[in-house]
Amino acid sequence: MQFSSRILLSALMLATIAGCAGPKPVAYQTEKFDTTEIYARRFTVSSEVACEAVRRTLLSQGYVISAYTTTQIDARKSFQPENDVHVQIAFRVVCTTDNADGNLTSVFANALEDRYALKKINNSASVGVGALGSLSLPFSSSDDSLVKVASTTIASEKFYSRFFQLVERYLTNEAAPAPEALEMPDEHLRPPFKTRAVPIPAAPQQ
Repeated sequence: MQFSSRILLSALMLATIAGCAGPKPVAYQTEKFDTTEIYARRFTVSSEVACEAVRRTLLSQGYVISAYTTTQIDARKSFQPENDVHVQIAFRVVCTTDNADGNLTSVFANALEDRYALKKINNSASVGVGALGSLSLPFSSSDDSLVKVASTTIASEKFYSRFFQLVERYLTNEAAPAPEALEMPDEHLRPPFKTRAVPIPAAPQQ
């Protein structure tokens, strides 16, 4: 009986180890492709006007524009939440015309968060000693270096909702007062026309 119990216990342990060593879920399994309301909005303006509003929105929040055309904008902003942690958000926004008249535009926004950590790299000194080759000496120096430790697409609905709300404020002269973080409150910076953000319909269910 004791021998049978040991065999049963061993079998259970092997099954547990096999289960832990099984395939892990991959990232694409979370992609449903069933909604466009998080990363996109539709505006009743031309693509050039929409992208200009996006550019001013990002500039007003401290983002540095790295590339800009009338249909696409790339921007970055740096954060330091801790002494040895550096975070950078990279925005990419694409403005596409949705109709022949050119007065309806879909704005697609995607933000990538890169996280860096401060790592110390030890460098030992060495000198050449004739036929013996190089000889490592007991003293060394260390250099601090930022190393990327994580990179992920921001998928927060509230994050993009706040972004599109501020874009809409730059597209209308009847918007509510800008928040304190906005440092460009002058009325002449806002185009003199009205618009309304419309969520893009979700894809039909199969």
